Amino acid sequence: MKFTTTAVDGATIVDLEPFTDDRGLFARTFDVDEFAAHGLDVGVAQANVSYNHVAGTLRGLHRQVPPHSEGKLVRCTAGAIVDVAVDVRPDSPTYGRHVMVELTASNRRALFVPPYVAHGYQTLTDGAEVTYQVSGPYVPGGEQGFRHDDPAFAIAWPLAVTVISAKDASWPLLSETGLPPLSLHAGKDT
Repeated sequence: MKFTTTAVDGATIVDLEPFTDDRGLFARTFDVDEFAAHGLDVGVAQANVSYNHVAGTLRGLHRQVPPHSEGKLVRCTAGAIVDVAVDVRPDSPTYGRHVMVELTASNRRALFVPPYVAHGYQTLTDGAEVTYQVSGPYVPGGEQGFRHDDPAFAIAWPLAVTVISAKDASWPLLSETGLPPLSLHAGKDT
């Protein structure tokens, strides 16, 4: 596996290094020791899948708050998405920054989203399927969300939003959460 750091502290792109022959390919998608060697703690407590009927579907932005640690390794197994990680950890050196990474079934790329970082994605194709390996159990009372279209984050989603849950559409703006405002230097880095 090849690990590429991003502008969000701890958010890491994971590319496969496939072995190919006349049968096709084989690649390791996860190795706890290799992840640990890169400073990524993603002991698997859950594995989840989401299927999305329509391109433009948006899920997020949400995270678990302390003490409910939930790192995620996100991979698109059918179709294509843009995956977004927004650093909303006030003590982080990259507070306010976000990264957007295209994950597709054909590029087999994954994004590791560290605990307490807000996460969301938008489907680029109909029939997009996304799998998550999650380091901690989901705790409903430990969830926090943010508006996907919050001007403070300035996320340039590539498509118009076609489908979004009522819950995701009603998350508050960052300014309504009690978290510190973002600096003028925060923003998108890919």
